[in-house]
Amino acid sequence: MASQGYVQTSLIWVAYAVAVGLALIAASITTFIWQTPRERSALVTAVAIVALTSLLATVFLLPVDIALVSSTTSTHLGAKKDWATSARVDSILLTLKIVYYTLYSFDALLCLIVIPFSYFWFEEYDEVEEQEGNQTFGSRLWGAFKYTIAFVLLVVIIFLVGFFVPAAGARGDGKHLDLDFFKRLLDENHGEKALTFGVGLLTTLGTLLYIVYSGAGLALFPISFIKSAPSVSAPQLSENTASQLEQNRERQRQIEMRNAGRSEGMPTKDRRELDDLAREERTLIRRERLAAEAQGEGKGFIVRAWGKVCALFRPIKLIGGIIIIVLSLIVWVSMLITGIDKAVNSVCKEHCGYILAHINVFQPINWLFVQTARAFPVDYVLMALLILLFFSASVSGLAAIGIRFLWLRIFQIRKGRTTPQALLVATVMLSLITLGINYAIAMMVAPQYASYGTQTFCDLPPRHPLGRPDCSDQPDAVKPCSEWVSSSSRWPRETQDVCTPTVMSTFLNRITLNWPFFGDVSFWAQFAFLGIFLIVFLTSLFRAPKLNMGDIDEEAEADEEEGLLATTGRRFGATWQDIRGRVKNGNNGAGADRNGPGSPA
Repeated sequence: MASQGYVQTSLIWVAYAVAVGLALIAASITTFIWQTPRERSALVTAVAIVALTSLLATVFLLPVDIALVSSTTSTHLGAKKDWATSARVDSILLTLKIVYYTLYSFDALLCLIVIPFSYFWFEEYDEVEEQEGNQTFGSRLWGAFKYTIAFVLLVVIIFLVGFFVPAAGARGDGKHLDLDFFKRLLDENHGEKALTFGVGLLTTLGTLLYIVYSGAGLALFPISFIKSAPSVSAPQLSENTASQLEQNRERQRQIEMRNAGRSEGMPTKDRRELDDLAREERTLIRRERLAAEAQGEGKGFIVRAWGKVCALFRPIKLIGGIIIIVLSLIVWVSMLITGIDKAVNSVCKEHCGYILAHINVFQPINWLFVQTARAFPVDYVLMALLILLFFSASVSGLAAIGIRFLWLRIFQIRKGRTTPQALLVATVMLSLITLGINYAIAMMVAPQYASYGTQTFCDLPPRHPLGRPDCSDQPDAVKPCSEWVSSSSRWPRETQDVCTPTVMSTFLNRITLNWPFFGDVSFWAQFAFLGIFLIVFLTSLFRAPKLNMGDIDEEAEADEEEGLLATTGRRFGATWQDIRGRVKNGNNGAGADRNGPGSPA
């Protein structure tokens, strides 16, 4: 039996390792797709890939946590399995704690030190200064480090406050502290208290970002599958562009013919209008070229075939969008039910961040997970997909809204147009949003399932003092575990031995109990999240998507600039060599041999 337990837990960890490997691949592809090619930095790219992989590894740990604690209990008998001794369960929980603390600490290190350093390291780079020899590696390193010191001091202050300031929950005198469940949450050392304070502070900050970006993204993400903006290859766009280009050129001919015989030259007004028409003509030509490329003109067979495949699978994309909309609405209803249930029936209200002892109202998502748990491992796959939905919605929200300060847009997140600075800031924001997602899923979306998984207990007395309750003959006495039954059961010791809370739920409940302010903000922020989702969803549902010609023109101009830089890079290199009066080693005669004396420079 012991070997069976080792095999089951090992398979869960192997599945987690595979998920982390896939997360690494996804993070790498995402980083290279979103990053602008012209300003690509090796350090920024590496940091972004590592940070995104760590984020996904952190959120994927919740299904592992639920699966491991659920694997120790027989769901049908409501008792621990033979191999799940107290020492074995403690070993599983200790391993989970180590992995959780390691990932959270690593995420905090990346978010507060490594990413800020990478940001300032990139900002310190000056190509001209480096080529002239005025900027050395040491000066650039010191320039980046001195700006990062402020973030290092912030980390130290956060952990010092958490280490020395008494926890608010420890000073409470409400009846809720009489429950053994809450007493266990207060039983911790100063190191854990400092960590809970730091994570609680970051979770609260992440929840504020989660309200805006995840709330809007959860509404926009599925609708983008169903209602996409008109493509630049639309026949109407091509016809309009051709018509505007013809009118533009006709107007230019009229102005030139009108001023052809004037000895004093063209008037200032006509010259200004002609310049404006010339700029508009270049824009229309770029737009026409984009429309032709989108139609596949001048492209190879593979590109045209890929376009046809995408068109073929467009109905599947539409069906997927509808399924995600239905799932998002079910999640919205479930969170609203849980929020109302907590606000009304929490045993300690604002004194502990509205911890709910047990679900009092039917909750669709929690019920779905409990029912699918009968077919292993469907419930764990669904939990991983639910986490991916929230994470993808957050990325979609970042891309739609951009990085803003109030109403001012600081950075824009677009495919192939994201600057390294924007990529690093977006990674920090996703790190904080991930903490908010963890709280939302564990405390609001599926609170009972995220706390105890599929664990059940036998609500019968033991047949003898040293024995265990036996429900093999009375399956109706098998009941799901919850915080309330763990503390108020008729046989609390036997119930506590069977019901093992997940490490994530224990950690979050410890934060909300010891620091109620964090719990209160995170709880009431969920209603703001629900409100923003509803507003954005209704607005985007009844508002037809519009084609932003400004964005198309801007992308076309950027593509044209990249093409010019690629074809004239050799000329700039030759000009720089003329200014310096010397050439790089190994390049003497290479250009002449390759181009020939008569080839254009």
